[in-house]
Amino acid sequence: MRLDKLLNTDDFRKAAKRKLPAPMFHYLDGGADDEWTLADNTDAFTRYPLLPEYLKDLSVVDTTTRLLGAELKAPLILSPTGMNRLFHHEREPAVARAAARHGLMYSLSTLGTTSMEDVAAASGGPKMFQIYIHKDRGLTMEFVARAKAAGYDALCLTVDMVAGGNRERDLRTGFLMPPKLTLSSLSSFITHPGWTFNLLRNSDFRLANVAHRQDALASGAMGVISYVNSQFDHSVTWDDAAKVIEAWGGPFAIKGILSPADAVRARDVGASAVMISNHGGRQLDGAAAPIDCVAPMRDAVGADMELIVDGGVRRGNHVVKALALGANAVSFGRPYLYALAAAGEAGVDRMLGLMVDEIRRSLALSGCATVAAAGRHLLAPERPAVYQK
Repeated sequence: MRLDKLLNTDDFRKAAKRKLPAPMFHYLDGGADDEWTLADNTDAFTRYPLLPEYLKDLSVVDTTTRLLGAELKAPLILSPTGMNRLFHHEREPAVARAAARHGLMYSLSTLGTTSMEDVAAASGGPKMFQIYIHKDRGLTMEFVARAKAAGYDALCLTVDMVAGGNRERDLRTGFLMPPKLTLSSLSSFITHPGWTFNLLRNSDFRLANVAHRQDALASGAMGVISYVNSQFDHSVTWDDAAKVIEAWGGPFAIKGILSPADAVRARDVGASAVMISNHGGRQLDGAAAPIDCVAPMRDAVGADMELIVDGGVRRGNHVVKALALGANAVSFGRPYLYALAAAGEAGVDRMLGLMVDEIRRSLALSGCATVAAAGRHLLAPERPAVYQK
């Protein structure tokens, strides 16, 4: 499929499925248990029909916004996603460079396959580094110091990995990190020669930010959940979050919160933002969709805390709905990973361009000349029966 024929996230998903061996595609595409939450994250946006307003001056539509201390050209962040080497040999720097060209914030995961220093060198755009708290607590403070030295704009702590989710697709496909040829995956590797050739040509698969302290993969391949359970500290509390926030001293997001009460706690320990997230439906199946949590969370924390909807975002009108409910921005992961898998940096560049255009168009069609103009007045007061699940 030609790149210029890919018009939306679903097109990029189909292209990624054709490019990736089954274990890699289903690791990217799948969720936990019955994948109800995975589907509902996107379906939930249909519960909020828009009421556009017309006869306004929309000759110029300004999508710029300020978020996490950075000026962005659209209210969109690229979520932290681990192990981008699984999907394309150009890895995380390809995504960071594309994000910078579009003036968007790129988030690098602790579990990235490129070091935070190399990503910073590859891209001069706004960047956030995401951390988990490992059992090696010294590693956490090392991350803080390294992120400061590398010039990251913000830090993000993910809190919803207290145990690994039950990702049954990975169990069925035998997904391991680093990728390993097995009898069950042999045919899929053979039928995707482009990806397999690039793996053989560049087989370096290290979790670049942690391998010098916790090279758990040195002893052999393992499943993601085994890694989570062996390396992450599951005793983390709000006091631990407060210590990291104090050490960082700058814009700080806590990712993985759904409840208004937890958002208030995040505000009270000094976080400047909450990324409203259920980990893309990969952790607790049955968890609330992030878009459903925006309005009650905004009411609980007030106007000053930044709220970012992370989960299910696939269209520009989803962004407008999130803004109307009280969010400052949205973030997404799977869409840009589908694009990376489909066509590397060029794919990500095209997908981000399409998404920014959709945001601008959706704002205009809603009657909004700026991001700040999108408010609750744009939402229907009652949800029509057709939108009920």
